[in-house]
Amino acid sequence: MSELKQTPIFSEYEKYGAKTIDFGGWDLPVQFTGIKQEHEATRTKAGLFDVSHMGEIAVKGPKSLEFLQHVVTNDVSKLVPNRAQYTIMCYENGGTVDDLIIYMLAEDDYLLVVNAANTEKDFEWLLQHNTYSEEALTITNVSADYVQFALQGPNSEEILQQLTETNLSEIKFFRFDANVSFENSEHTAIVSRTGYTGEDGFEIYIDKSEGPALWNRLLEIGKDKGLEPIGLGARDTLRFEAGLALYGQELSKGISPIEAGLSFAVKVNKEADFIGKTVLKEQVESGTARKLVGIEMIDKGIPRHGYTVLKEDDEIGFVTSGTQSPTLNKNIGLALIDTRFTDEGTELEVQVRKRKLKAVIVKTPFYKRDK
Repeated sequence: MSELKQTPIFSEYEKYGAKTIDFGGWDLPVQFTGIKQEHEATRTKAGLFDVSHMGEIAVKGPKSLEFLQHVVTNDVSKLVPNRAQYTIMCYENGGTVDDLIIYMLAEDDYLLVVNAANTEKDFEWLLQHNTYSEEALTITNVSADYVQFALQGPNSEEILQQLTETNLSEIKFFRFDANVSFENSEHTAIVSRTGYTGEDGFEIYIDKSEGPALWNRLLEIGKDKGLEPIGLGARDTLRFEAGLALYGQELSKGISPIEAGLSFAVKVNKEADFIGKTVLKEQVESGTARKLVGIEMIDKGIPRHGYTVLKEDDEIGFVTSGTQSPTLNKNIGLALIDTRFTDEGTELEVQVRKRKLKAVIVKTPFYKRDK
């Protein structure tokens, strides 16, 4: 068995009581104090996540915009420096290669942040579709250069502001500052108002050498504001309640972004001819046979990933994600099902081991923070 990869923060986990697991080949904390407590801390105060396993790919050169317009579904021409955009890479058949965020650092200079387990695959995919000369376009996997933290929750701005003179309130949602200086740091950081929890907060990208010191400093200065280190368990329950897709569950090679309800990130009318455009345009215009919906259990039981969904004993789809919601204290799930049965209020059944349990379709996202 090959050794698990570790982030530059690995050495710090133990002092905070981390319980680590193998997550896609990485040795990462599933929890520190407990999933429910960490979930609540992020919703009500603040949580700090080490997400340095995520991938970063630099795309630079005079042809970078033209190239990105061809390989992603969103309209990259709408970006200006210091803006970020959520987008998707698709196969010709409309299935999903990955979902990602593009940061426009400057003209002809973009940083793509991709899912950890897909980093190598995405990098190869981009190289495979690069038909330009090296002078026109360079694509570089720079994942090893960065640590990435997510500081999330209502107290996150107040905590982070203690470490920098940059006015963080000026960084609006899906905007960033690529030149933030922190006290006692030699390198500047990219700080964006983005996240994967449904809460206000920031994602921080900085040279890996700064990682452990910044991690400890944030937890130290944030302690009186309720800041806690957060593991993968709560990261998943938080993103799930907020209705945010997880690659490998809501999105995959076999699930298109239109089926997953992400048509806002698929600009089928943009001028550029992007990979998968023909199929996705047809799905947008004619609808899809399957659709992602939220379900709430009526009977006692938790809908788990992969469980079958039934309507009058006929199989109509499957659960993509499910859990007991720590915020709502309800058993809920996301399910990809036959479009004919997707109206809110429709009752259906979930096959939980040997039992068929009643559930009802509900509105998503399950949780939305008060602005």
